[in-house]
Amino acid sequence: MSPSSSGRATNDAKSTRAAAREQKREEKARKKAAKGPGYFAQMKQVYRITKEHDSNITLKLIAIALGVLVIFLILGLLLNNWITWLLIGLPFALLAAVFFLSRRAEKAAFSRIEDQPGAAGAALSTLRRGWIVDQEPVQVDPRSRDLVFRAVGRPGVVLVTEGPTGRVKKLVTKERRRIGPMIQNVPIHVINAGNKEDQVPLRQVAKRMKKLDKSLTRDEVSKVHKRISTLRSNSLPIPKGVDPMRARPDRKAMRGR
Repeated sequence: MSPSSSGRATNDAKSTRAAAREQKREEKARKKAAKGPGYFAQMKQVYRITKEHDSNITLKLIAIALGVLVIFLILGLLLNNWITWLLIGLPFALLAAVFFLSRRAEKAAFSRIEDQPGAAGAALSTLRRGWIVDQEPVQVDPRSRDLVFRAVGRPGVVLVTEGPTGRVKKLVTKERRRIGPMIQNVPIHVINAGNKEDQVPLRQVAKRMKKLDKSLTRDEVSKVHKRISTLRSNSLPIPKGVDPMRARPDRKAMRGR
């Protein structure tokens, strides 16, 4: 092999190794992006969101953690083994602080979306297994921008409204008439989301829904949703700017996952 051929072979080998390393880096970056932010990155995001609405959150977290440690320290002193009990109390103190932060973060997240169109639909995003939630409003008043969202679960069909209670009654009645004939024996519940006297605060909507009496099995939930989802309203006037997906609070971040 001539020196020039040997040099070209060496350069080709180096280029191949460099390309392989670059491909590995890109693959690693894709996997990292697919996994999403890690636990500490999520907790940092939760803390930042909460601090925007509660400037004293740092002092409160420290006070809660110290309070738990004091309790364990007192127990340790009573049992003549304060060092061991203090060490046992450390993870409990951290857990208490994280739990308090998650609750405050949830409240802050709902405060951020409270006045946005589609906020009632965002409240439904906190529902866990057992519920099928329609991503877009099923009834809309283009003038007043009142909305009705729908979820199907073991209690039946739940309509969550957004707008003054007296004004959204027309939309609720319209939706009842639309889906009623398809699900004659299925309960239809109505929850009016908002901060007025006759409404349910956003952060309590999901909790109120979970407390409803169950009347359907899990299989029936799926069948009911499929039945009413066949009713399409192609002329549904969705107001510009209503995007419940964008208004959703990050539930995983609030739980620190």
